[in-house]
Amino acid sequence: MTNDIIKLVLVDDEQLILEGIRMLISTNDRIQVQFLATSGPEILDHLEKLSEADFPDIAMVDVQMKPMDGFELVEILKKTYPNLKIIILSSHYKSSVLGYMIKLGVSAFLPKNSSKSVFIEAIEAVHRNGMYFTREDHQMLSSYLNSPNRKKSLFDNEETLTSREIDVVKLICQEKTNQEIAEVLFLSPRTVESHRQRILDKIGAKNTVGLVIYAIINDIYSPQVKL
Repeated sequence: MTNDIIKLVLVDDEQLILEGIRMLISTNDRIQVQFLATSGPEILDHLEKLSEADFPDIAMVDVQMKPMDGFELVEILKKTYPNLKIIILSSHYKSSVLGYMIKLGVSAFLPKNSSKSVFIEAIEAVHRNGMYFTREDHQMLSSYLNSPNRKKSLFDNEETLTSREIDVVKLICQEKTNQEIAEVLFLSPRTVESHRQRILDKIGAKNTVGLVIYAIINDIYSPQVKL
């Protein structure tokens, strides 16, 4: 695990929620809350002014906000800042919302009443692996994806993966880095990165989260969920 500081911004239209979350994670020396925003326009204006060195790693975004709701904000953030990882906060923990957020490229989905340990675990996992799923997430995804129509709608493409691409997918799901995958498959890291991007293009996924969900749907990977 890297020792780099994880730079975080929080977006919620309730100031009390913002202060509470900041207080929860303030005891962790590896996480730095850089900015609190009470609206979508406020965080977009803030990010636009930042240099690359000061740019956050993760944004925690509330779903229900005015005038710009979390869904609209996430779409703008992912389009404008594709490398910014996003954790969704919501009081409405529904499978349909979870599926939609994954399609947009969100890295994690947390109920607002999550414990301090879950908040920190999620932030560190998203920073390290690009995703975080709880047991409840897996259960909801199983329910959401149970319908063939929903399976199809989650990804825009149905191109067949090659056997080599499937090997890469399996290793990505095991949280292997490009360098580690290259060593296992006797490839260069650059070739692995090319495979990764081609796979994302083929299946219509936005990021590693979507890739993992695709692998679960198509029985390429079976996650071991911690209880």
